[in-house]
Amino acid sequence: MPEGARRRGRAAPARRKCLAAVPVAIVGAGCRLPGADGIAALWGLLASGTDAVSTLPADRFPQAVFHHPRRGEPGRSYTFAAGHLGDITGFDAAAFGISPREAAEMDPQQRLLLEVTAHAIEDAGWRPSALAGQEIGVFVGGSTTDYAELRLPDYAGADRYFMTGNALSILANRIGNVFDLRGPAQTIDTACSSSLVALHAACRAIAAGEVPAAVVAGVQALLSPFAFGGFSRAGMLSPTGRCRVFDAAADGYVRAEGAGAVILKPLDAAVRDGDAVRGVILATGVNAAGRTIGMSLPNRDAQARLISKVMAEAGLGPNAFGYFEAHGTGTAVGDPVEAWAIGTAAARGRAE
Repeated sequence: MPEGARRRGRAAPARRKCLAAVPVAIVGAGCRLPGADGIAALWGLLASGTDAVSTLPADRFPQAVFHHPRRGEPGRSYTFAAGHLGDITGFDAAAFGISPREAAEMDPQQRLLLEVTAHAIEDAGWRPSALAGQEIGVFVGGSTTDYAELRLPDYAGADRYFMTGNALSILANRIGNVFDLRGPAQTIDTACSSSLVALHAACRAIAAGEVPAAVVAGVQALLSPFAFGGFSRAGMLSPTGRCRVFDAAADGYVRAEGAGAVILKPLDAAVRDGDAVRGVILATGVNAAGRTIGMSLPNRDAQARLISKVMAEAGLGPNAFGYFEAHGTGTAVGDPVEAWAIGTAAARGRAE
């Protein structure tokens, strides 16, 4: 330990050995999102500028019981505006080799993930049977357990299918089990960034040569009133039901559900094998805000440093960007922080 660090009574920070960025190809994709059941429908939704936000279906839970117009009302939400998928009860269990009894106990998030993964594999032009037994990784972003929350009061109803049907860890393992993929299967929960962090983990595993390819997916289903109540008490949800990102009229965010999956493999391998390449990931990175004045509040300096680091790793300068996709919470705290970080790291020095 260096003498200066020993005197200060703390260990010197270890030097990180950076893993060289390996260009990663997206060779397949599938999604089921509000207003867009599939990749082609998603492009149409974006191109038309269609607003897919409405009110959560009434059959999810008794909304009248949990609604109250006043902010901060305990156990109540002042809005149930949401981007939703409509009816999510339908599922072809037999197509995935799952019994009706087990399917009934499965969190709908698991079912959605199986469907979009199957679509992504088909989009890649791969046969599921050819993937069986291969060390392909599965990395899933997921952070909600609404289905389990609704079932927990029924103590006598818990059985082995309930346990595997409602654990976050099984979101990734369900995909690995059904498609017989034998690489690492990890569910990653970092709240809003879960899917992006899952993507980062997959890219690093590919760069390290740990897996020849990976399924990366993300999912959320809005089935329980409890999160609506908690976010309402925190004043985070838009009372007008619209997320006005980077707008002076922004008054909060709107919750939404859906699922998406992509198939990744090294770019050179994708070109060699004649895969259709939907896009290329040059570099990824993750960090955390550290200590801020509130647990849920972001850190603009940390965000700017991360953006700069990933740009440098990808070998890109500010002029390389045609657009920048932001988190965009539509809140008075999150939006200015993110705009500052993007402006500082990705726009400063950009040619007019």
